Amino acid sequence: MSAKPTVDSELELIYDAEPKLTIDDLCFAAANYLESKQVDSIRRAYHFAEEAHIEQTRRSGEPYITHPLAVAHVLAMMHMDQECIMAGLLHDVIEDTAVNREELAAEFSEEVALLVDGVSKLAKATFETRKHAQAESLRKMLLAMSQDIRVIIVKLADRLHNMRTLGHLDSARRRRIAEETLEIYSPIAQRLGMNLMRCELEDLGFHVLYPVRYRVLANEVRKVRGNRKEIVGQIAESISNRMEQEGLTADIQGREKNLYGVYKKMVSKRLPFSEVHDVYAFRIVVDDVDACYRMLGVVHNLYKPVQNKFKDYIAIPKINGYQSLHTVLFGPFGFPVEVQIRSRDMDQMAEAGVAAHWLYKAGDSEGSNHAHRLARQWLQGLLEMQKNSGDSIEFLENLRIDLFPEEIYVFTPKGKIMALARGATAVDFAYAVHTDVGNHCVAARVGRALVPLSTQLETGESVEIITAQSAHPNAAWLNFVTTPKARTNIRHYLKQLRNDEAIVLGRRMLIKHLQAFSKRLEDISQERIDILVTEFEVENFNQILEEIGLGDRAALLVAQKLLRSEEEADDVDQQPLVIAGTEGMVVGFARCCRPIPGDLIRGFISSGRGIVVHQQNCKTTLNLRDQNEKWLDVIWANDIKREFPVEVLVHVKNKRGALATIASAVSSSDSNIDNVVVDEREGGYSNLRLTIEVLDRQHLARVMRRIKRIEMVERISRVK
Repeated sequence: MSAKPTVDSELELIYDAEPKLTIDDLCFAAANYLESKQVDSIRRAYHFAEEAHIEQTRRSGEPYITHPLAVAHVLAMMHMDQECIMAGLLHDVIEDTAVNREELAAEFSEEVALLVDGVSKLAKATFETRKHAQAESLRKMLLAMSQDIRVIIVKLADRLHNMRTLGHLDSARRRRIAEETLEIYSPIAQRLGMNLMRCELEDLGFHVLYPVRYRVLANEVRKVRGNRKEIVGQIAESISNRMEQEGLTADIQGREKNLYGVYKKMVSKRLPFSEVHDVYAFRIVVDDVDACYRMLGVVHNLYKPVQNKFKDYIAIPKINGYQSLHTVLFGPFGFPVEVQIRSRDMDQMAEAGVAAHWLYKAGDSEGSNHAHRLARQWLQGLLEMQKNSGDSIEFLENLRIDLFPEEIYVFTPKGKIMALARGATAVDFAYAVHTDVGNHCVAARVGRALVPLSTQLETGESVEIITAQSAHPNAAWLNFVTTPKARTNIRHYLKQLRNDEAIVLGRRMLIKHLQAFSKRLEDISQERIDILVTEFEVENFNQILEEIGLGDRAALLVAQKLLRSEEEADDVDQQPLVIAGTEGMVVGFARCCRPIPGDLIRGFISSGRGIVVHQQNCKTTLNLRDQNEKWLDVIWANDIKREFPVEVLVHVKNKRGALATIASAVSSSDSNIDNVVVDEREGGYSNLRLTIEVLDRQHLARVMRRIKRIEMVERISRVK
């Protein structure tokens, strides 16, 4: 009795099952739709690649040229153009051989060189982690995609053949490649509408990551397929007979989910296999759009439709350009029947996606051009996202979010359809319209009702954004936005705002220290500033000011270096820094002691946060007293207009209406309660900890006196 095959041996069997292609096979496939001169160019590219890879082999021991040949064959079977197939043959020569981009451009064309360079990974650079390397490679590839979308088509064909031939790699590397495929490449294929490519990538990745689950599920599907054959045939025959009566012609196909799709549905909805596979699915392909709607009437007359299970993706296409009519029917024996109805052009687009643009080039198909236009819009969005992302890792995380949308469709006031991820809010919609609209939005109108910006939108709603030039993004928006474009733009704005505020504060701090030496910043020569910029290895003087404002560099040290007179710095009477309360995010007020104007204060320079202002007698800062170089003398400005939060503790009798009475007293004192916490209840009394807004110590005293006059209040004190 033979032993059960291991995972490795199964993968090697798959590898061995890969057809051993020759250049003649490739040219034969290309000759079906390309001119002989173009086929000759492909043959020339093959011989160039064969010569470049002459001494290289794959892990299997085969000549390396077998891989680019197989990639090119995948592209030929997709009916891609000659430059794309040539790039498939040459896609590894820049990365793995001595050939450079300029040689490729001279030998073939700039177009081919651009494609090959886009598919190639980054030059052999060092990165902190593998994740950084992966993120940078993806960023480079997506930038190249924005110039020519064929870059990603070649890359997907390359990844598909690599997934087909994983059998000779070690287990850890196989799993890493499979995870990356399921996380990034198959979602990209789906985003571009390339359904056939997506399904194969998903099933190959599933087989590597979960071999036992794959084998069990594949066996179950095989068994069920045989049992269902008779019912499927009966439903198909019923549809066919009714269709002929109506004078329609169509191709009727039974449709099955790919194994990974079945597995994901079982996991996400926590269903047993029997409940996932109790649906009979059909695809009906007709001649044109008119026939799609007529066929819908045929199937709805034959079997009753399930309410709320009809979707018209022809009138409102999916975000990747997919078009079809979807409906669910009550079939025979009580089983639900899923039906997809589409035209032949739509069917080709559904399977090949953006790749159909080249397949249809001669006919200039409207559907293929539409998909190509949608793909370009998506790529432009990625370009904006990567420009505003802090680093490659943030970009990679935003890309992952962007690749897994469950879509909703909403309307602008002019009736334009906008596709957004499920859970998107009014702010997400505002940024989808335009970055400036998002940056200045203040409210939204859904239908005719005003709603908060955090309101989640639903399919079919009409949304209007209300803006104001004085409005700006709020950090709180990050708690509810869902789209990468909104999240990236909000973070970018806040980071820029924080940096600008840090520069202003850093300049003030530096001026204060220079004044101690009876110098002004204007007295420092540009040459002296340039020398300091070079010494600190920064891009410009503003970066030094920003670091001072954020607490990453000491203002006194910078002043000394600018003057080159450290002796003068000893025993100089420093002027305190004036705190106006309007400095923004780079000046914070400690929550431990909540200082307000009128309190004696000190500033602590916290790295990365700027200045944190404490009361002078704050107990929390006792362990920081020895860090003299981080303390800063600060004073309040004379004309502060803003309000500050402060905590008071009210000891009050447990009587009905006590809190309402206190709130009324606070309000009548021109203050407001931000928060209420009941600390403890005992002996008929409660301790209420109130956070109230006041202008200064005098305002606080007025509020406390007003509360103390309330009969049920025993005592009140400020929390320190």
